[in-house]
Amino acid sequence: MFLPITKEEVNKRGWNEVDFVIVTGDAYCDHHSFGTAIIGRLLERYGYRVAVLPQPDHKSAEDFKRFGRPRLGFLINSGVVDSMVNNYSVFKHRRRVDEYSPGGKAGRRPDRAVIVYSNRAREAYKDVPIIIGGLEASLRRMGHYDYWSDKVRRSVLLDSRADLLIYGMGEHAILEIAEALEGGIDISQITWIRGICYRTGQEGLANILPEDRIELPDFEEITESKKAYAHSFKLQHDNMDSVTAKTLIEKYPGNQYVVQNPPQPPLEKAELDDIYALPFENEWHPSYNSEGGIPAFREIKFSVVSSRGCFGGCSFCAITYHQGRQVRARSKESIVRECKALTEKPDFKGYIHDVGGPTANFRFPACSKQITKGVCNHKDCLYPGVCKAMKVDHEDYIDVLRAVRKLPKVKKVFIRSGIRYDYLMADPKADRFIDELVRYHVSGTLKVAPEHISDRVLYYMRKPGKDVFLRFVEKYKAANERLGLRQYLIPYLISSHPGSTLEDAVELALFLKDYGFVPDQVQDFYPTPGTMATCMYYTGLDPMTMKPVYVAKDLEEKKMQRALMHYNKPENRGTVVKALKKAGREDLINVLLNDKRKRTGR
Repeated sequence: MFLPITKEEVNKRGWNEVDFVIVTGDAYCDHHSFGTAIIGRLLERYGYRVAVLPQPDHKSAEDFKRFGRPRLGFLINSGVVDSMVNNYSVFKHRRRVDEYSPGGKAGRRPDRAVIVYSNRAREAYKDVPIIIGGLEASLRRMGHYDYWSDKVRRSVLLDSRADLLIYGMGEHAILEIAEALEGGIDISQITWIRGICYRTGQEGLANILPEDRIELPDFEEITESKKAYAHSFKLQHDNMDSVTAKTLIEKYPGNQYVVQNPPQPPLEKAELDDIYALPFENEWHPSYNSEGGIPAFREIKFSVVSSRGCFGGCSFCAITYHQGRQVRARSKESIVRECKALTEKPDFKGYIHDVGGPTANFRFPACSKQITKGVCNHKDCLYPGVCKAMKVDHEDYIDVLRAVRKLPKVKKVFIRSGIRYDYLMADPKADRFIDELVRYHVSGTLKVAPEHISDRVLYYMRKPGKDVFLRFVEKYKAANERLGLRQYLIPYLISSHPGSTLEDAVELALFLKDYGFVPDQVQDFYPTPGTMATCMYYTGLDPMTMKPVYVAKDLEEKKMQRALMHYNKPENRGTVVKALKKAGREDLINVLLNDKRKRTGR
């Protein structure tokens, strides 16, 4: 049975009121890839009556009264994607499709959905606690650069007028908050829980904050000084681990403060198994059938989340800021049990689309030290090379994949959430995993993400050098030849990343030509809240060193860098010529534009 989304469905359960209303910018899919489903099912497990208000009419407060006054509170998120990213392309054009809406129809969620929904909920019931969470709230929990308005905005906790903000993975925090509210504690007094942010005044600081707290630069300071902004980012970056993080405070005009408590510890294996065993329907709500269902759900319906967290450290990725660097995974038994249930679905065609996570081949913490002492603040696990203390082993993941492959009705198990090839190449038994990957888990083409090949750009991306990528390519090619298969490899690439000059883009174009690669997707760098690369984009500084970084912000140059990656496309010819002339590389015009070879990837 789905969680109720209408008053009629609430009445059928015999409820005269609900405890929590979860408001979300997505359509309601009862699947563990959606935070709404996880939080709703978890609260239900503990006896709370939960209703879901998906994509409400935000033009007034009326829809927020659909279930009556919630007894304990509104829980508000924008959906699985930041609403601004969901609504706008990197060039700030409004998107025509919303993959998380019925029939893919755009326009069903507002810009800055967390703020809009929270203010409407406050209009509906002034005294009901409002707790915001999910990706949008998590990444905007402190003062942050907002690409769409091109300015530094306040913590979303202030603009939303919410009472509390849950950041990161919210299972522990929401249960503690629910228990406190159930016990009659006023929402304004709930300040001790890990993984939350709250507002307070000058008096509150003296009464409730630990002595070892860290004061971030004031909001006024980070709006006036890009150096102060970069410094603030580094302080936050160094305080994201549950073992070592301190309480952070950010001051605002009028003696307002936003306080960020240290993060919750990651869920351990048994806890993750329990979460993913909750009674999800693994379907979109049937009310969407008439509109063609939810496009994004079709890909994830037969996918399994096997882990959380990522120690990859890519500067353009927000996973570190949201899920953390400590990896935890579900047990083989839990994963196999879910896959077996998927095979019983009437529309199962024999294919498990993914068994993975933020990075598919990460299954445990990078090293044993992380568990007791936390992650290293001033050292990356994989950059500039694989740390000597890292445990590199794919045997557990191979064991999981083999167990899923053996299930009746399973024809093929794909890995689509990404293989971190530098981690793989550090495994003494890399050939063993690559053989399994090539033989059983590739559907004609493997997609990997070198992102770039220029050493200068890779430095700012915190990605391995191109030599590691090329060694992986050769092993992948050799495995295909050994197994008598003809499968290709296609790279994901990012153009105009901070640090990337036109010279770097030309270098990448030549690399693609020389090795016969055709990028499947080229993403122009998108400055989203919470990432190190976005900090570089806004400030022109590397927050780890405070040294200047070149940033391509001119629209014409951004188009040039992007066109060079697809130099063989006729529609890019004029832009490519212009780029090569600007870079002083007229000698390459004929070299690139007369490349008539059919490039299909290695």
